[in-house]
Amino acid sequence: MTDPLAEIWVYLSASPLAALTLTLVAYQVGLALSRRLGGHPLANPVLIAVALISGLLLASGTDYAIYFDGAQFVHFLLGPATVALALPLYRQLATVRRSALAIGVSLVAGSLCAILSAVGIAWAMGAGMQTLASLAPKSVTAPVAMGISEALGGLPSLTAVLVILTGILGAALGPLLLDLLRVRDWRARGFAIGVAAHGIGTARALQVNETAGAFAGLAMGLNAIATAILLPLLWQLFVSL
Repeated sequence: MTDPLAEIWVYLSASPLAALTLTLVAYQVGLALSRRLGGHPLANPVLIAVALISGLLLASGTDYAIYFDGAQFVHFLLGPATVALALPLYRQLATVRRSALAIGVSLVAGSLCAILSAVGIAWAMGAGMQTLASLAPKSVTAPVAMGISEALGGLPSLTAVLVILTGILGAALGPLLLDLLRVRDWRARGFAIGVAAHGIGTARALQVNETAGAFAGLAMGLNAIATAILLPLLWQLFVSL
């Protein structure tokens, strides 16, 4: 005789609404815990939500592809959410113009540091070329990073995981590191987080300060362009050595 609970779970796991509800509930739990802990950087809502969803999928034996079929509705909203970052940037347009030179220098330095540090450390630890190609664009927003990775001969799926981990770690540890370095300017803090931790870091910056969020969104977009230009050139040089 078939277990009624098992039948119900099979039905729910195949329903797009179940995956969508799970995603929203997990994030709300993460957000509630983050607020309860006073917004501590380590209590990142995205990190908590990922841990909750991953644990449930593993415990239930649900395939990720089945979950994503429902969660793709949230994934679709990433596009409009990214475009919406233009609003706080527009409000800070005068400040951005005054900081144009600093932004340009910081962008090139940050982009190169993100690429060279990741590839250099992994290469020193004996990583293969495919792994290096997958790791190199880890500080860029996922769609761009996956495209660059594939063009370099990397694994887009591995790159996606590395991008998410980079964003979570950057959002959680970035503010603590900037505090230790005594970086107080919200423009500098936001731009650093945006370059290093793309969308997840930008979301965190927006929660803390509007100016930081605006500069983080600007950095995220510019770093995607800079990495798409610089990384293939650096990769050709690296391969030829």
